[in-house]
Amino acid sequence: MTLFGVITVIFVLFTVLPGDPARMMLDQNEDPAQLALIKKKYGFDQPILTQYAYYINDLSPLSLHSKDPDDYTYLDEDKYNYLELLSLGNTTLVLKAPYLRESFQKSGKPVTQVIGETLPNTFVLAVGAITIAILIGVLLGIVSANFKDTWIDRVIQVVSTLGMSVPSFFSAILFAWLFGYVLHKYTNLNMTGSLYELDDFGESLHIQWKNLLLPAIVLGIRPLAVVIQLMRNSLLEVYNEDYIRTARAKGLNKRQIVWRHALRNALNPVVTAVSGWFASMLAGAVFVEYIFGWNGLGKEIVDALNTLDLPIIMGAVLVIATVFIIINILVDLIYGWLDPKVRII
Repeated sequence: MTLFGVITVIFVLFTVLPGDPARMMLDQNEDPAQLALIKKKYGFDQPILTQYAYYINDLSPLSLHSKDPDDYTYLDEDKYNYLELLSLGNTTLVLKAPYLRESFQKSGKPVTQVIGETLPNTFVLAVGAITIAILIGVLLGIVSANFKDTWIDRVIQVVSTLGMSVPSFFSAILFAWLFGYVLHKYTNLNMTGSLYELDDFGESLHIQWKNLLLPAIVLGIRPLAVVIQLMRNSLLEVYNEDYIRTARAKGLNKRQIVWRHALRNALNPVVTAVSGWFASMLAGAVFVEYIFGWNGLGKEIVDALNTLDLPIIMGAVLVIATVFIIINILVDLIYGWLDPKVRII
């Protein structure tokens, strides 16, 4: 139901945008004949409700499609894989993956192919950023809680507050300039670069893991700051629980209390924050990817916005929303493991 609502909102938002999509595709070409052909091919000449029905049909795994190549609902078997279940005259019932349509600006390239080429890079970047945030954030949160109200705690809190305050685009520019340009001979890092780069002969792609470091750090700064605060506050609350007092009374040292008893329960709010941040990173990586030249979904969205390539924008937003929903479901399952009192219905 949530995903259906997202689909509806996406369709309405991009359908009511000013401008003629057919004219956008023709780069403002005013040729009436070409405009009419484009509108017929993509269903722009149909009423809004009919276009909405087409959109739902495209996204549905079980859908109806025409055998006529000139019809909008025709699926080119050379571009898309599907299983024909039933033939009804000129219409077929097929089983397929969601059809996200074709790019306006990339010579009819399928949106699924565009997203398939860029989403893995964004996923790698998001995993790298959230890993940095979790490992360093949990560690600093534990240190801050155990040294409460000391100079160590105050320094960590200042750094955490600063991390939450600085915008990602400013951090990206600063890190790229400082570590990729000023200190390049020491860091050997580049100002821009993606996960895969061509070799010196321009013949094959190879992985450049060093290009991941700066954008992952920049993207992980804000969730890192949040994790530090949550871990510190949650751990301080857990320290006041009865079972922690019992553990102290049994003579367990501070390390045993933290790692064996307190940490697991203190991680609940951290899991919530991490899940939300990881999903938002897929959308929030737009500025970071664009500044560092990281060929991910965020950079693709910016390029599509510049050229008003609506199918790519709609497809990317839908994919991000779907990932967000899936992650929230996984978080509910993790809650059941972290806290036996939580019951999934």
